[in-house]
Amino acid sequence: MLPQLPTLSQDQRKLLKLFNALDQTAQFSLLAFAEFLGQRESGIEDKAEPGVDAEPRNIPRPESESVVGAIKRLSSSYYMLDRSVLLNETSSLMTAHLIHGRSAVEIIDELEELFTRQYAEFLGEPEE
Repeated sequence: MLPQLPTLSQDQRKLLKLFNALDQTAQFSLLAFAEFLGQRESGIEDKAEPGVDAEPRNIPRPESESVVGAIKRLSSSYYMLDRSVLLNETSSLMTAHLIHGRSAVEIIDELEELFTRQYAEFLGEPEE
């Protein structure tokens, strides 16, 4: 007897249909972004308290990097930041890249600025 598959909700079926319509690169981007969102929901084990002098991990930017790769790298580098605070701007930048065609390099530069700015706020440093 075969195991019974769970019944998918309307939203799950819609997401699966959209996923299947994408090319392999876009599918990878969607999965990576979903992982980022999932990490935000599940919390971070080594998250530091705001205002605590937690140093970012020094993960160098590769010469060739995707926007999704940059989000993963920056999330790992700035592990102490609350991802829910970053979600709106990160989503907007991802959309600007995937939908509006802005270059990956330009978007990654803005992501780095976003994470740096959020880190300064995390430390309680005044804006410049």
